[in-house]
Amino acid sequence: MRSDLPGAELVAEGLLDLEAGRRTIAALVVSIGAPRLRVLGFDVPSPVDDAEHALFLLLASSDADAAHSRYNALLRRLVSFERAAACAA
Repeated sequence: MRSDLPGAELVAEGLLDLEAGRRTIAALVVSIGAPRLRVLGFDVPSPVDDAEHALFLLLASSDADAAHSRYNALLRRLVSFERAAACAA
């Protein structure tokens, strides 16, 4: 994976977390992007079902007031990575 792509660190962390069976913010973000990431050639091991809801709940558990904006920011990073990876291919 090219580390110079925007959001690459988030996706790399999420892939490692999914592989290890960890349910982290990064793992949930990668689970949300799994269909597109697979089209782009990434092996996404065992994505979490209902990752969108699980991610929001996880974010809200630490800071309910900021959960919505953090959720949107994470999804923007994922989309930025997906778009950059598609252009780099």
